[in-house]
Amino acid sequence: MSERTWKQVLEGKTIPAWEDEIDIFEGQVGLRKQGKIDEKVFAETRLRRGAYGQRYDNGHRADGLAVKQLAFPDVPTKGPETVWDAPGMCRIKIPFGGVTPEQLEVLADCAEEYSDGILHVTTRQDFQLHFVHIEDTPDMMRRLAAVGITTREACGNSVRNVTACPRAGVCHTETFDVSPYSKALMLFLLGHPDVQDFGRKMKPAFSGCQHEACGLVQMHDVGYVAKVQDGQRGFSFVVGGGLGPVPHQAKTLYDFIPEEELLPATQAVCRVFARLGEKANRGRARIKFLVAKLGIDEFRKLVDEERKKLPHDDRWTAFLNDMPRTQGDAVREPAALPAGDRAPGFDEWYATNIYRQRQEGYALVTLNLPLGDLTSEQTRSLVDIAREYVGDNIRTTVEQNMVLRYVREADLPKLHAALVAVGLGTPGASTIVDVNACPGTDTCKLGIAASRGLAAELIKQLTVKSASMDEAVKGLRVNISGCFNSCGQHHVADIGFYGNSRKVAKRTVPHFQVILGGQWTENAGAYGLAVGSVPSKAAPQVVDALADAYAAGREKNEIFQSWIARLGKREVRKIIEPFMKVPAYEDDKSFYTDWGDSREFTIGDLGVGECAGEIVSLFAIEIVKAEGQAFDAQCSLDEGDYVEAEDLAYKSMLTAARSLVRSEYIDVSEKPDDIVNEFKKRFVDSERFYDKYAKDKFARYLLTRHADGPGRGDLDDAKARTEEALLFIEAAHACDARQSVAAPGGPVADVLAEQAGA
Repeated sequence: MSERTWKQVLEGKTIPAWEDEIDIFEGQVGLRKQGKIDEKVFAETRLRRGAYGQRYDNGHRADGLAVKQLAFPDVPTKGPETVWDAPGMCRIKIPFGGVTPEQLEVLADCAEEYSDGILHVTTRQDFQLHFVHIEDTPDMMRRLAAVGITTREACGNSVRNVTACPRAGVCHTETFDVSPYSKALMLFLLGHPDVQDFGRKMKPAFSGCQHEACGLVQMHDVGYVAKVQDGQRGFSFVVGGGLGPVPHQAKTLYDFIPEEELLPATQAVCRVFARLGEKANRGRARIKFLVAKLGIDEFRKLVDEERKKLPHDDRWTAFLNDMPRTQGDAVREPAALPAGDRAPGFDEWYATNIYRQRQEGYALVTLNLPLGDLTSEQTRSLVDIAREYVGDNIRTTVEQNMVLRYVREADLPKLHAALVAVGLGTPGASTIVDVNACPGTDTCKLGIAASRGLAAELIKQLTVKSASMDEAVKGLRVNISGCFNSCGQHHVADIGFYGNSRKVAKRTVPHFQVILGGQWTENAGAYGLAVGSVPSKAAPQVVDALADAYAAGREKNEIFQSWIARLGKREVRKIIEPFMKVPAYEDDKSFYTDWGDSREFTIGDLGVGECAGEIVSLFAIEIVKAEGQAFDAQCSLDEGDYVEAEDLAYKSMLTAARSLVRSEYIDVSEKPDDIVNEFKKRFVDSERFYDKYAKDKFARYLLTRHADGPGRGDLDDAKARTEEALLFIEAAHACDARQSVAAPGGPVADVLAEQAGA
């Protein structure tokens, strides 16, 4: 960004339309259509412009009909016409979640004209539009840029959206408002030459409080917590966090950096990551792996050295003299909520969706958006409501909701009525009925199970039961991911699910792994661990069973995480074990479909020969032992025996590998070297364990541990190995499924490749 552009932004003038960049992208779109740009090159180009491919003809909604339309049945959906015309997804950056009525109007128009008429709020405060044709994206980008919105680097190997607490500036417990700093960082890094050579993405987050959820900084690549030291504003700066298949807690890089060091310190981190981060193996290319490999002390030393070499940039401190505008003016003078009768539903809505701001007489109102969706028509109604009651004070949240800030308390009854009239007055924000979910199999190519379908079903069932729920149960958080990549942030929920699958009598059954005991507060202070995989159709019963057991067995004021820890994973597993079984197909066919899709999850009755039948049976018998060892590893981890946990996790991977090898070489010994050698020769070198999305990432978990030997014996190492073991076992299941599909006499298919995710 030029000096002039930077000054325009800081002065609050019209943000430039980034016209040249969009013109270049439009030219690349045309060249790709003519076959003059390689698809791999173009893929990275479009990803850096926020344009993703989308899932079609995958055994789930080949016509583009998504679960979102369970909520909006009258909204038409565009389907693919040709390979080139197959619509995709466009992600739109909303730094710190701040959005104005003018911007929302343009977003509503774009959703209606280029998409399916639905705006989707993501778990990173972005908006996503689905079913967008690639040829429409340049025009759409120009319209967004004209109101100060960009899609640049919303995807790809880049710095993603900079998130921040939606209560920043109105929170009672914050140190100071972090919103202007988050916007300054976004503007500084957008298109910066030092962030163009990453092996993978980098996600930043800001929090104004140390102990609340706020920005969830502990699960981010780089995170900043507001802090004042000796009267000086600054931040506690953490690095190396991340969810994904193997979650990492962030480490403290600097206990305190003054505000003038925010931009240069981050720039130095970016340069170290770009230079030393993994490039060849995408599965190890996030900054969390570099920090774990080097150790935080060595990483800090490298950042310090890089900081000393940085050429001075006036922008490092320019924003401090004229902070980016992030707070609109209150539309109305403050006034307290008057006494008197309330409309039906108001009290329930007030109890869950209202936060009284530190500014007396004002409230923050949360719009609970089921599945994170609202229509273009609803968005335009929201624009009218916002202009009347709050002006520019609108933000998105990482909980896939939106908030209106600076609502005069006296206006709450009228505001509630206006929101109810347009379907935006749903109560239950931040309660158990406010389920978060990634797109899953609706539109994501990596989705294994229908996360949105399950979320929709849970919302429906839990809403009916909410009136009679124990208050502690109402406060539980449920998050769902369609695969283990944790886009639904399942690791930090009280009850989390991620999609996987199991083979049952030659059919593939959608499943969800159950993750329990994550911590949302303390900025995502702790991650839950898996306790078992249940059929997708049994997941609502699992939530009911856990909620009932918690309500009945908790001690006074005991939170869910503490209750889980007190019981221990062996006892917790007993709660979900009754729901882990899959009935025979003849007894209940519903288990062989996923939520929101009436078709069978598998491709049908697979034809396999006797040999393949014996192979499947042998694998099914022996993989159970591996799963048992992996669960024992989790229990040892839970009990603080990190050395044993790491060893059991390694052994479970060996057992899973041997179960595959024995399917064709019955005489393989139990010696680790023999197992690894045969597994590598038969399944890795031949790429039979290789998945088109995950590639050989999961195989490396075993091969690397076998070559390197035992780890450090600490908590971080044991947690990582335990997570890797669970993923390796899932990959073994997927490999066995692919083997059966390709067996002589069976259907020739790659359709189960996506079962392994990426």
